[in-house]
This record gives sequence, C-alpha cells and structure tokens, in this order.
Amino acid sequence: FTAMDSNSQGSGAGKGGLGGLFGGGAPEYSNTELAGVPLTGMSPLSPYLNVDPRYLVQDTDEFILPTGANKTRGRFELAFFTIGGSCITGAALGAVNGLRMGLKETRDMAWSKPRNVQIINMVTRQGASWANSLGSVALLYSVFGVAIEKARGAEDDINTVAAGTLTGMLFKSGSGVKGVARGGLAGLALSGAYALYNNWDHITGSSSSSSRLY
Repeated sequence: FTAMDSNSQGSGAGKGGLGGLFGGGAPEYSNTELAGVPLTGMSPLSPYLNVDPRYLVQDTDEFILPTGANKTRGRFELAFFTIGGSCITGAALGAVNGLRMGLKETRDMAWSKPRNVQIINMVTRQGASWANSLGSVALLYSVFGVAIEKARGAEDDINTVAAGTLTGMLFKSGSGVKGVARGGLAGLALSGAYALYNNWDHITGSSSSSSRLY
C-alpha cells in the first residue's frame, strides 16, 4: 500500500509539474462532484455560431418600411383587392345563377346543341351582369372609403359604416326616394355587420373582463 500511495503521489506531482510548466493544470472532478452542480440559468450555446440561440428567435415580424408607412395597408391599397375580388365573386355567383336559370328554361328541350348554346349564353350573361353589379358596388364603396378617410384624417369603423351607407344610397339613387332609403339601410346593415365582425374579439374580450371585475 505504501508503494501504491507513493506512486499515486508521484503521478499527481508529475501532473502538477507538467501543468505548472504549461500554464497551470486544470483541477480534476469526479462524476459525483459534477452531478451536484446546479445548471439552472445556463443556456446551451450553438456549436456553430457560438451565440445564445435565444437571440435568434424572433417573436415579431421584422421588415423594413418606407418612411411614414404603416404596417397595415390603407383603404386605397385594399381598393384594388376589394374591386377585383368582388368582380370574381359576382362572376362566379352569376354563372351559378345562369346555369340554374338555363336548366329551368330549357327543361322541356332535349339535350342538343341548341340547348347547350342557350345554357351557355345564360351563364355568360348572368355572370357578366353580376360581376358588373358587385364590381360597381365595390368601386363606390372604395371611393367613398378613401374620400372619408382623407377628409377625417383617421381610419376607423366610422369610415366603414359611412362608406357602406353612402354606397347603398348612390347605388339605388335611380329608384326614387324609397329606393335611396332602402339602399342606405341595406348598406348601413351590411357595413355595420362587417364592422361588428372585425371587432368581435375586442367586444367579447371587453365583456369578459368586465364580468370578471364584478
């Protein structure tokens, strides 16, 4: 045992001497000693970038905006999408309605070329008519919305409701006073429903928070 102790002491001295020769030796720790060291608060580093990975995670979108620009698109930018989407939707609905009307009007005819041509004509005619109507409504709504936004200098649901009401009134202006009133009420109802839909989460959140207070 004395020889083994002397050998271990000699090896330890040799390691200490080599460590002192090359700038100091690192202390040796056993697995038992390392198991008790707390690792809380330490984050692993990337072996490739040598940085904390938490700095690489972006919670929000980051992009460069022109000077004075907003993160959300305004009414003028949304006008093109609104008009185009309304025309496409009107064409699709009109085509379905034209197919229904064509099949109904030609139900007494046998399946032949004249019947197919008549159905196709009905589909294209109804599709173009519906696309023109919805496109005109979307154009009027966009123009009124942009004009009201520029006049008030603000963008909120008041612009939406006012633009919808004026659009309905102008679209039915050729039907007399009653037609204008009906169009205004229809535009008010649709635009009000749209504004309510956009703010539904905010309204429900406010009501739930107020109920918790009481």
